[in-house]
This record gives sequence, structure tokens and C-alpha cells, in this order.
Amino acid sequence: MVDGLRTVWIFTSDEALIASARAAVAPIGGWEVATFETTEELLAAPPVAGDVLILDGWMRSHNVYEFCRELSGRVRARTYVAVEMGNCMGSALARFAGAAGVMERPIRPAVMRKVLEGNNLADRSAPEDQRGNAPKNDLPESLLSDLRTGQTDERLLQTMIDPETGLFNYAFLGYKVDEEFKRAKRFELPLAFVMAGFESQADEAALRELAGIFLDSSRDTDVLGRFDENTFLFLLPNTGPDGAKIMARRISSSVETSELTDLVGDPLVLSLGIATYPSPDLHRREDLFARVHDALLEARHKGGGMVMCN
Repeated sequence: MVDGLRTVWIFTSDEALIASARAAVAPIGGWEVATFETTEELLAAPPVAGDVLILDGWMRSHNVYEFCRELSGRVRARTYVAVEMGNCMGSALARFAGAAGVMERPIRPAVMRKVLEGNNLADRSAPEDQRGNAPKNDLPESLLSDLRTGQTDERLLQTMIDPETGLFNYAFLGYKVDEEFKRAKRFELPLAFVMAGFESQADEAALRELAGIFLDSSRDTDVLGRFDENTFLFLLPNTGPDGAKIMARRISSSVETSELTDLVGDPLVLSLGIATYPSPDLHRREDLFARVHDALLEARHKGGGMVMCN
């Protein structure tokens, strides 16, 4: 609370988001806007019960949904994620991560008023130790139980995960491609795509072992997904060409020594393509995907190995 008023806190460095929030809050009495620019600031003096916290969906240094879960139990204010207009998966992901919901950017006054009025009602009706948290009917009871115990919500995971490999599926991968490319473009950060594939078919045991190699060769911030039956796409945030090549070489070496075979018993030969942003004449996520796909096809034409698209 700042100067006796309740506060809408925004964790962002995006001036446009802050401006839209200030404009949306201005007509509403009893509220004001304040900002956090670093996690250290937020965690040193977290918003109190009764306040509202908005996390920028395009955070520079964090996956916003993972950060939501980290804040669970540490921040008593109701938390929302600011997402792009038309983001169809943001609400489910935000709730799964423990947030009360999402706000589309730019933040509109009608949406802000509804949120703040709902926050007042929740604060008056909830017990003292629960004020500022989401009302009980905001989420299904089973999901609330999962959030309290830390167990995974299998229903949501089924919409995101490929059952054969345990990696992200094509639908969620498409969402992450859009998210990571927008973040890289907005904040002028490097982004690498690595596409891996093999020509033949493999059984589920081989696919699982291959997925394990991918996971062992990646960082927690990397996004690993299955693109189609025998092709995989990896998104490496804040990673340039050198970092992408290191990951690709690590994968290639591990597959070569794993003695994995396809359905007919032949050795599994992996091809890898790499493309990175920023790069001349690359302005859309479709351009980056086309380049990494072309690099993969060239590697396959050569009989395997790694090709980087310049």
C-alpha cells in the first residue's frame, strides 16, 4: 500500500504497459499504480493482501508462468499475467501457475475496474489468512487441490504434452514459438531454433530414450517439442549461434553413442538444423522456422550431422 491507497503493482520495464495500467486505474477511486523492475525489488517488499500484482507476460529473464509458481505462497496479492490480445492459452496457463487470471494488453479501463471491484469483494469475504488470494470458485476444486499440494494437473498436461515422448506437443509448441519470437524481437534478445529429425520410424521406447537425450542436453529455460512423427523442434531463448551449436553437438554425440535403432534395427541417424535470430531479412517467426527447416533438410540430404543456416 502506497500513501494510504491500495496499489496495482506491475512487474515490467515496458512503459506502454505501465501507461495503459495508469490510464485504466486513474478513474477508479482508492487505487494507484506502482512498479517493480527487478525480482529483487518484488521479493524484498512483496505486494500485500488487498493489492493486485500484474506480471508482464514478456519478462526478459523469466518464463512468466514458472515465475508465478515461484511466487505462490510468497505473495498474498492477487496476481494476473499481462498477455497479448487473442492469447487463447494464457488464461489456463496462468490459473495452472497459481495466478487469478490474465489481462490483455493494452489494459482497458473496464477490465481493470472489474478486476479491482472483484478484488474488493474477495478481500472482504475471505478469512484474514486468505485475503488477496483467488476466490475459491475461480478454479475447479481439483485444480486448487493440486496447487496446494504441488501435484501436477494431469488434465492440463494432456493438452500440452506429447504422450509418446513427454515433450511438448505440436499445438503448445506453436504457441511457444510465437511467444519466444515476440519476446526476442521486443527486447532485442538472441533466439535459436534447433530442429532434429531422422528418416525412419522408431518405437516408443526409442522415442523415450531420444527425448531423454534431448532433455539431458538442454537447459531449464529451453522449450523442447515434438513437431511430427520423427522431427523435433527446440527453442533456445537468449541463445546465439555458438550456444545452439554446443547443444546440437551434445545431442549428436549422445545419439551416436546410444546405439538407438529404428523399427527395422538400423542405427538411428539424427540430422540437425540450426537457425538464429537476429539475422538479416528475418522479421517473422515464420522466417525463422523456414530457415531451421531448410537447414534440417540440408543435413538430411548430406546423410546426417548438423547444418547451420546463415
